[in-house]
Amino acid sequence: MRTPRLSRRAVLAGSAATVAATAVSGVVSPVAVAAPAADGSAYRWRNVVVGGTGFVTGVLFHPSVRGLAYARTDIGGAYRWDDRAGRWTPLTDHLGWDDWNLLGVEAIAVDPAHPGRVYLALGTYAQSWAGNGAVLRSEDRGATWSRTDLDVKLGSNEDGRGAGERLLVDPRDSDTLWLGTRHDGLLKSTDRGATWAAASGFPAKPSASGQGVVFLVAVGRAVYAGWGDGDGTSGTANLYRTADGTAWEAVPGQPSGTAAKVPIRAAYDTHTRELYVTYANAPGPNGQSDGSVHKLRTATGKWADVTPVKPGGTTGDGSADTFGYGGVAVDARRPGTLAVSTNNRWADVDTVYRTTNGGRTWTSLKDAAVFDVSETPYLKWGDDKPKFGWWIQALAVDPYDSKHIVYGTGATLYGTRDLKRWAPQIRGLEEASVVQLVSPPVGEAHLLSGSRDIGVMYHERLTASPARGMATNPVSGSATGLAQAAARPSYVVRAGWGDNGNGAYSNDGGQTWAPFEAQPDIAKDAPGPIATNADGSALLWSFVHWDGAKYAAHRSTDNGTTWSEIFSFPKGATPVADPADPALFYAYDTDTGTLLASTDSGRSFTARADGLPSGDAQFKLVAAPGRSGDLWLSVKWNGLYRSTDGGVSFSKVASCWASYTLGFGRAADGADYPAIYQVGSTDTITAVYRSDDEAKTWTRINDDAHQWGWTGEVIVGDPRVYGRVYLATNGRGIQYGEPVR
Repeated sequence: MRTPRLSRRAVLAGSAATVAATAVSGVVSPVAVAAPAADGSAYRWRNVVVGGTGFVTGVLFHPSVRGLAYARTDIGGAYRWDDRAGRWTPLTDHLGWDDWNLLGVEAIAVDPAHPGRVYLALGTYAQSWAGNGAVLRSEDRGATWSRTDLDVKLGSNEDGRGAGERLLVDPRDSDTLWLGTRHDGLLKSTDRGATWAAASGFPAKPSASGQGVVFLVAVGRAVYAGWGDGDGTSGTANLYRTADGTAWEAVPGQPSGTAAKVPIRAAYDTHTRELYVTYANAPGPNGQSDGSVHKLRTATGKWADVTPVKPGGTTGDGSADTFGYGGVAVDARRPGTLAVSTNNRWADVDTVYRTTNGGRTWTSLKDAAVFDVSETPYLKWGDDKPKFGWWIQALAVDPYDSKHIVYGTGATLYGTRDLKRWAPQIRGLEEASVVQLVSPPVGEAHLLSGSRDIGVMYHERLTASPARGMATNPVSGSATGLAQAAARPSYVVRAGWGDNGNGAYSNDGGQTWAPFEAQPDIAKDAPGPIATNADGSALLWSFVHWDGAKYAAHRSTDNGTTWSEIFSFPKGATPVADPADPALFYAYDTDTGTLLASTDSGRSFTARADGLPSGDAQFKLVAAPGRSGDLWLSVKWNGLYRSTDGGVSFSKVASCWASYTLGFGRAADGADYPAIYQVGSTDTITAVYRSDDEAKTWTRINDDAHQWGWTGEVIVGDPRVYGRVYLATNGRGIQYGEPVR
């Protein structure tokens, strides 16, 4: 889905299935609770409310406790449902910069016999450039954690991330846990997750490119394992079981063929002793075009095909109705009652089917669904009404309320309590991957944001999802650029991915938008960062493909009606406007370590300073507000540099050795320079800092309970409220902090 800007290399072949047995404790503070930072100052951290926006890959109701549930996401951590408050509580915000790869949750497990126990299998990528996975275990529902680092990799943001839970407490013994991996087979722990070793006797052989174990489910006292590397034929089974925790066998008679190539999820009806399994011809969430639903009567070994609708028909307009099956959840109160979901059904839109007779007949809940998305208006996606959903693989039925069904999509969780009326059940769960932030100096909104997947938003309030939803005219997907004219803040421009045009401008501070009348041909395939000069009279648009290819920047002086190529602008660089002089633009050439400047509103650029850091490290060039020529350059692993002469010369700032992103906010009382905020390292800890004295000294303003993994994209202070800072995260939305007063 989304990934930090790290180099990507070849897929790592499977490593040995042994694990490190060291455990590290971590404490999670409830969201919005003020906590002292390292130097004793206190900040209160909260999410800017959008409501979801990311892929919720799993929802798990606790079978023994009414109102207790957990959710997992592909890159944004895990959450616990607080039924009394009607909201989700984040459980993994304590994971810091070095542990960014653990913000993705591969699987969750609960212990039916011990309601306080919950386990998380963490690891976002299984690639060679990513770190190994880890298991967190808690005795108090995630209020505190102990940690075991694995020496295998997990992949919560890779293909198959919407499959079932790969982590399971053994139904015979609460001390025994099972963990299915993608490339390293099946692991087993006999000490409640403290140590792990390869499970003996498991017959399936992992591969470096396969899916491995895609789910584990308890069936009475037995354990069943779905296997994503087989095809159901003889010798390549895709479903295994053990009755005693030692001997494993392929389940006889299991479905075969294209539609049953990959088992996705499974659920067991304890009343009828039937196991229901969903299948697809690819692991998903993308790429599925066929699938099926089967059930196994475990007492007799008899299989039956109970697929609600066979993929492969046509829709009303003649489009091919292709899809797979994803989620499956049984009703713990009613025998033979369960729900399944389609997945990757783009032509006719995905749905949830429900049966009350073991799959003989099904009802599509989409057909009678009435949606209320007033709490999260972006879910209309620029249309008159929301669609039922896509990437529906997380699906759960409340074991204490048969009509309470919850399903996840690529952007939210929908819930119903009457099988007809649906609304987002998403409060507290924020998973946006944020790449752009602007805090206007005037106007109604204190914040504009740009994210992957959901584009640009205008935040009238920080505590409610934007009333206008995502920016329209045009609707675009992932934002690549967002800029405001410093001396004319009503003028804003944006760029991003989109089928109907990528760029737009606003004359009312980002409330409404108009598309550029034209755009360079490359804009559709490689939209990149965009800037406007201080008075909004000139636009500079740089172009970078998602694969890293760089193209020539273009300039417009008529709101995007016409464009001209800037031959002297370094390809792929981010244009930066001087906030005080409309004639000045800057650009940093990361290939050569050269600062370039334009004195003719972006028509041409010439080199000023050279010999600065270069290469593939992360660079951020920022201009201090209200001042001409006051530039700051953040360099990952190399510190912070400053120029006060428009980039003619730079000096290194001695107060920090690493700076990942930097921004400015309102000055402290009595200070004559804006507050500076950064994500960086002044000592040994990468953290969020504020300086009130032009970076001579820094105060850490986050704490160990509020770290959110990778936070190096963008940070900006509020120009109207001293101390308030907005922080972009890669999976935990927009965090904003304020001093406790």
